[in-house]
Amino acid sequence: MAGGAALGTDVGDGADWKIGVDIGGTFIDFCALEARSGRVASLKVLTTPDDPGAELMTGLTLLAEREGLDATAVTRFVHGTTVGVNTVIQRKGAPLALFTNAGFEDVIELARLRMPDVYSLFCSRPEQLITRDRVFGIPARMRSDGRETVKPDLAAVAAAVASAKARGAVGIVVAFLHAWRDGAQEEVVKAEIARLAPELFVFTSAEVWPVIREYERTTTAILNAYVHPRIAGYLSALEERLEGRGVPARCLLTKSNGGVMNAAEGKRACVSMLLSGTASGVIGAAWFARQAGEKRVLTLDIGGTSADFALIIDGEAQYGTGEMIGEFPLYIPSVSVSSIGIGGGSIASVDGQGVLRVGPESAGSTPGPACYGRGGHQATVTDAMVVCGWLGHSEMAYGQLSMDTGLARAAVGRLAEALGRSVEEAAQAILDIAVSEMFVEVEKLSSRAGVDLKDFTLMPFGGGGPMLGAFLARELGMTRLIAPRRPGVVSALGGLVADLRGDFVRTLFAELSPGVLPELHRAFAAMVQDGRAWLAAQGHAGPADLRLSADMRYVGQSYEIEVPLQPAWLESGDAEAIAREFHLTHARIYDFDDAQGRVEIVNLRLSAIGAGPALTFPEWDEVDEQAEPEREIAVHTGGARRAVGLYRRAELKPGSRFTGPAVVAQEDTTVAIPLGARARIDRHLNLHLTFAE
Repeated sequence: MAGGAALGTDVGDGADWKIGVDIGGTFIDFCALEARSGRVASLKVLTTPDDPGAELMTGLTLLAEREGLDATAVTRFVHGTTVGVNTVIQRKGAPLALFTNAGFEDVIELARLRMPDVYSLFCSRPEQLITRDRVFGIPARMRSDGRETVKPDLAAVAAAVASAKARGAVGIVVAFLHAWRDGAQEEVVKAEIARLAPELFVFTSAEVWPVIREYERTTTAILNAYVHPRIAGYLSALEERLEGRGVPARCLLTKSNGGVMNAAEGKRACVSMLLSGTASGVIGAAWFARQAGEKRVLTLDIGGTSADFALIIDGEAQYGTGEMIGEFPLYIPSVSVSSIGIGGGSIASVDGQGVLRVGPESAGSTPGPACYGRGGHQATVTDAMVVCGWLGHSEMAYGQLSMDTGLARAAVGRLAEALGRSVEEAAQAILDIAVSEMFVEVEKLSSRAGVDLKDFTLMPFGGGGPMLGAFLARELGMTRLIAPRRPGVVSALGGLVADLRGDFVRTLFAELSPGVLPELHRAFAAMVQDGRAWLAAQGHAGPADLRLSADMRYVGQSYEIEVPLQPAWLESGDAEAIAREFHLTHARIYDFDDAQGRVEIVNLRLSAIGAGPALTFPEWDEVDEQAEPEREIAVHTGGARRAVGLYRRAELKPGSRFTGPAVVAQEDTTVAIPLGARARIDRHLNLHLTFAE
């Protein structure tokens, strides 16, 4: 679909601006495309944690001043935000009450009876988002086949509402047994709450995500309700600010599944945008991978507080469920991302045993790393890069920051004194620890996925990814790296290229046999209808891409795997084809299958996708030439001070090549290139590095 058509906006024959925005822990990133000319503008603005959204208006002002952005010509505005996930992590969400079946009040306390760290004697389970005194059991019961045996006790509902209000609850989550089969009992209770206390907002588990297993369904509904007031308030204020600026485009939001939705839906389906920033980064990286012809990519997104990793296979992001939001699992479909608390702002410290540690605490944007000169005094990964000489040779973040080497050395120097090392040695140790922490997390990811990273290309992005990416690639034994032209704003670009995407689920819980195919076909037809209606509600009038899959397992297994299905198999009643695909998928994941084993279908899933705008960026002819550095700088690397070349990214032409060690400085990040790496610029202005095996 065209951007203007999707947004219902026509700005005539003038400029046509499309803007992607992503808010991280330290910066808010902008990627603006003037579609008719193909001109791309990008920008970073420091976040304002005390006034989320204010930095967005600052960015629009700067884009107007520097790039001639006309707010009235914006036909697509896509926004990713960390408001939701930060609300959960900081535990600043709404006080909630939970109404569940009498006798099942401990559902969220019991969870899955697992400890977060099974190897720690001091491990404790996280405190729940709803305290036990605000969990109320309502006499009501529905059997797993959908038959009602005990109607909801409305007198008990009235008493629970009064108690919930007395305990300060402003919202209620209703989650009953077997609501995945039929949510009628939850709706009865929701209607009664609305009659008794219309000032309370209410979510039912069936309306949020109607899947089998009461804990997963309940906790997903709780996360949705917990962030609802802050997200709804934030989005309403954002829409007002955009309208005040004269932006005609409806605000679209990036989702955890890598797609987008409109802001009106975002105010209710809050849980679907909790991982929007990390997901849109992977979607943007996948777009760059396809453009560069890279089939297998490991992404590395380093911001101020974390490092995120994901796999791209055959140009497509990988998906899954069970991603962690702080201490809580999220069971809606999400782009599969592994994260660790290592970022540019991660604080280094020496513990009581004299051991140097890095993260997970972060200096954020306020006060930020010591070298920012904004009041920070603790040494961070960014300070270590400055001390070693990789940073500090140009202004950062589009001229908003200049690195103070003296402050960085002072902060790292305090650690160096405690460790009995030189300042440079302490800084190098900080970087080595940060890389080793990331190495461990990536090894876990590759083991779970069953892939050999030597077959992959590393794509670092975010403000910190290109700083540490080459060092991580060498540790992992990878031989190739690609850094896009503007690595610092890949997540913002991901929103620009993202499709509309809605996910739907129906729990069936039936053994696969010819007799169950009619039920599968009916469920599929209903989901297709829901998917097309959802796309229409988003303003999409073009063709729909409907992708079908099922959560399947062998009878007796406890967990399922997602298996892609062809709609024709359901329409023709081909149970053998469905079973065959399950066996093949099981063998690919676990190197084992049982062709004679009985198979169950637990959930049927559908993704309804409306294609986003087809954006094209300019290409240039490559001219093979040896690039010359602007000057030489001193960098501490390999245990010694070395003279390395400093290159300006904007001056590197398609076909330019050079050899590390080197530093490539640009407005949104800095690329650190170690000794022996060979660098080349392609026709899309991507920077490629190759390392000797």
